Amino acid sequence: MSDSVPSDAVGRRIVCDGEYGTVLYVGNVPPTPGCWLGVEWDSPERGKHGGTYKEVQYFSCSHPTGGSFIRPKKASFGVTFLSALKERYGLEDELDDEDKQEAGLVIGKKAVELVGFETIKAKQSQFNQLKDVSLRECAVSHAGLQNEIRLKCPHIVSLDLSKNLFSSLETVADITCQLTELKTLNLSENRLKTPVDHVSLADAFANLEVLAINCIGATFTENLINLTCLAEESDFSKLVSVSEFLIVDGGLLLKGQCVISNYNFIGKLMWMYRAKVLQCARMWPVLEQLYLSSNAIMFLDRPVDVMQSLTLLDLSNNPLADGNRLLKIAYLPKLEQLVLSNTGISTVHFDDVGPGCKTEMFSKLKHLVVDNNKITQWCFMNELEKLKSLQQLNCMKNPLMKTEKNPETVRQLIIAKIGQLEVLNKSKIFPDERRGAELDYRKKFGKDWQKAGGHWDSKENRLSEEFTANHPRYQLLLQKYGVPEEGELKEQQPFALRNQLLTLTIKSPDKTDQKPIERKLPDSMTIQKVKGLLCRLFKVPGSELKLSYISAKREAIEIELQNDLKPLQFYSIENGDCILVRW
Repeated sequence: MSDSVPSDAVGRRIVCDGEYGTVLYVGNVPPTPGCWLGVEWDSPERGKHGGTYKEVQYFSCSHPTGGSFIRPKKASFGVTFLSALKERYGLEDELDDEDKQEAGLVIGKKAVELVGFETIKAKQSQFNQLKDVSLRECAVSHAGLQNEIRLKCPHIVSLDLSKNLFSSLETVADITCQLTELKTLNLSENRLKTPVDHVSLADAFANLEVLAINCIGATFTENLINLTCLAEESDFSKLVSVSEFLIVDGGLLLKGQCVISNYNFIGKLMWMYRAKVLQCARMWPVLEQLYLSSNAIMFLDRPVDVMQSLTLLDLSNNPLADGNRLLKIAYLPKLEQLVLSNTGISTVHFDDVGPGCKTEMFSKLKHLVVDNNKITQWCFMNELEKLKSLQQLNCMKNPLMKTEKNPETVRQLIIAKIGQLEVLNKSKIFPDERRGAELDYRKKFGKDWQKAGGHWDSKENRLSEEFTANHPRYQLLLQKYGVPEEGELKEQQPFALRNQLLTLTIKSPDKTDQKPIERKLPDSMTIQKVKGLLCRLFKVPGSELKLSYISAKREAIEIELQNDLKPLQFYSIENGDCILVRW
């Protein structure tokens, strides 16, 4: 570090003793002689004031204690890309004296043997071989000499430049325009502002497929409120101090009793450091994965002619709050994965179709992540049933997951409500689990179905709209498994052993020499234990047994007992029914 200050210091990013900040003032601060830097720190705890010293305002901060003055020699304005690369990877681009002696091709006019040439060649090619590079927290601020990156390391495919000293995408483009093979770029934790001319930078990101810009203070839209007009209407001229405020998505969010001095200056300054995603997206024509976690995104807008190749979008840790704002991005044609963890959403509505129908919104969405939100109502899951391609759902740490005493019950209800789901909370849904969940759901809400106008005779069925809205898949489950019998919907009897014993006939239809056996079994007995009993009766290993049953009321239908962990009562087996055994 030195006392010299770059001519473009204002607006530049610096690091000082491990703390990052933005230079907002360069000059004298009387009565102390010499040059000072006025810095707004990323962490307000590092600052001392809001840019005012001895009643003179030198600059303005977004936080009342976010700024301070430091001497230039204490600030690092960063290093070039190649300098950081050499430091991080210990690479060399100049030969030492010993290598130069070995590399000599002629002595006078006589050619000599190239002793050790392969070693020298390996040193020179170290840069050229780099494909995956991470320069996180290396204080990179600029590209360096023109074309030196292109000449030294042109084959970089994946590059991590997170938490460095970039203040604009133009500076980043000076680096990436020299890396024509670059596919993956991480710019997270840099304070980037939207470029003035994004069209001129398009070639610098032309081949980019994966981009991470987490935690850069970005917004999604270009909806910038006219701050000057707002100030005039609100008569901010009488306000003389700042307590706390935050500008997000073109709006001013006031907390408590907030009064602002120099309002226009603050507004313009804050907005300068907000990258607007939709405007920048024109620079990423083939982008497939975009990570926008932990930004200032509250509102979304419909992408027009941009983001059309996107397959993954991460909006986690943004203050979306209203799930219906997601409808703005519902027509991205290739979007397969959407991450919405910790966004505060509680509801979403696809109003283009009714219950039991499939929406055209999010038509390719296969994987949805809504962990750690405020989802409390089952109608949220009913709406997800409308998504025609949804296969994976992550919904942990939501109030809804605690609505039942047994977490497994909640899982089964979600499985029954979303018919095409294959993976729930990272756990695969096997066919037996789905069948059991749907049968249990059919039985659990059978009484409600009856009260709502449901009838065994389809001609007499007069189901209410409310029930259909709350249970959009119920009719489909009836078509799949049949209408629940009266015996399935009976109120549970008071506990007594005689009330729990079932008199059942056990037959082996494939073994004509085996006579039917009658047994009394508890309805709480699991299929696994029934198999244990039968393997002793028939002298056959339990693993070879396949069980099914026929109801005494509906002898034409045979139902398999597939889940060994379920009790007899789960399958609605009653007195007089017949268990069929095959091996």
